[in-house]
Amino acid sequence: MISFLLSIIVLIAGYFTYGKFIEKIFKVDPDRKTPAIELRDDIDFIPLPTWKVFMIQFLNIAGLGPIFGAIAGAMFGPAAFLWIVLGSIFAGAVHDYFSGMLSMRHGGLSISEVVGIYLGNNVKNIMRFFTVILLIFVGTVFLVGPAKIIDGMTGNIWNVWGWVSIILVYYVLSTLLPIDKLISKLYPIFGMAMLLMAIGLFLALISGEYQIPEIVPANLINMTTDPDATPIFPILFVTIACGAISGFHATQSPLMARCIKNEKLGRKIFFGAMITEGIVALIWAAAAMTFFGNVEELNVAMIANNNNAAWAANEISLNMLGKFGGILALLGIVAAPITSGDTAFRSARLILADVFKSNQRNIKNRFYISLPLFVIAFALTQIDFGIIWRYFAWSNQTLATVVLWTITAYLIYENKAYWVTLIPAVFMTMVCSTYILISPEGFQLSSTIAYLGGTLITIGITILFWVYAKQKKKKFISS
Repeated sequence: MISFLLSIIVLIAGYFTYGKFIEKIFKVDPDRKTPAIELRDDIDFIPLPTWKVFMIQFLNIAGLGPIFGAIAGAMFGPAAFLWIVLGSIFAGAVHDYFSGMLSMRHGGLSISEVVGIYLGNNVKNIMRFFTVILLIFVGTVFLVGPAKIIDGMTGNIWNVWGWVSIILVYYVLSTLLPIDKLISKLYPIFGMAMLLMAIGLFLALISGEYQIPEIVPANLINMTTDPDATPIFPILFVTIACGAISGFHATQSPLMARCIKNEKLGRKIFFGAMITEGIVALIWAAAAMTFFGNVEELNVAMIANNNNAAWAANEISLNMLGKFGGILALLGIVAAPITSGDTAFRSARLILADVFKSNQRNIKNRFYISLPLFVIAFALTQIDFGIIWRYFAWSNQTLATVVLWTITAYLIYENKAYWVTLIPAVFMTMVCSTYILISPEGFQLSSTIAYLGGTLITIGITILFWVYAKQKKKKFISS
């Protein structure tokens, strides 16, 4: 319990200390007009109340990540606590803050366009394709997943495809309508439900007879049932993504970069939302480690239920929070993924609009750009859900890695403290390269070869980046 409480305190302290340090490095300009003011179109660029922007950003980046990812990560034991705390402060929040602020400084551009400014056109074109595919994956995952959950909760009154159709109609509306017409009205409600569910679990944990494992050397081992098949490095660092660092966040931050009234609000919105998500992930990880008895029994329960994190979340909510928890579980476990899926499609639309220089004031232009996205997503629903999710998990962390390298380049060009993103960029490069070499959906190499290969790839990418950045810096300064 002590380690759990200290972890929450450290996360909060990280916002007020490291968050201010990162803000100081960026150097906000309160007098600079934001895209919401300068480019206002009342569709995507529109100033919104700060509390609404925060709640939308929080729910955009959270979804089911800090719930499902934290439950799956809890199977590794208290090592998950360390990754959530350190990842959220030194990687995730920094990643989210800079991606949002750089978008704001460049007229609310999508992340692929921001990447192009600092890493060149070749990387920009790759990122355009990569991010749109990732967002379609997100939309697909959060189209089928919630439909299955609702179908189960309603006793199969309609089949899954009936719910898929209903959710898809909502996705179309939320993608096409002005952001203040649907999203800004629904998100605060669902976001509050998610926060209340986390607060309820926190109170239940500290008031009940739950034994949360401590972060001590004896517990910092791989507690999964088959440690050889699921090594902590790199599997844990991909399993817990949204609760620590997630590339998906970089696709969402530009949405709110177009709605913030003043640059000085950036730390509260971007850094603050990530820290809040980290706290939510900590609470769910702690609940998962204790509700079933201990970490070993959590693993047994998850294996018996096909590693279904939705089942575990539902069991935890209903039993620890009662009937009220059941209502919150319905809102959280169903609404959270839907509110990630809708903004995934909206982000994809904005990326394509940036690529094709399409004026989004006209609803026909929005519809023409969005239609292929929905057609592709619906076609992908015919593929096994598990396959899509596994590739999404790796591509999500790979996107975060590219964004960290982009921010590092920006800091180098501006003669700022680039080490704040260089260190997590190198670490995440090692995570992603090792993961694709060792994982079942990757090359399935032995751990020895995968670690060696991951190390060589990481060294190679770091050297290539350093040479490129130094050369680009000369041109950047001269121009």
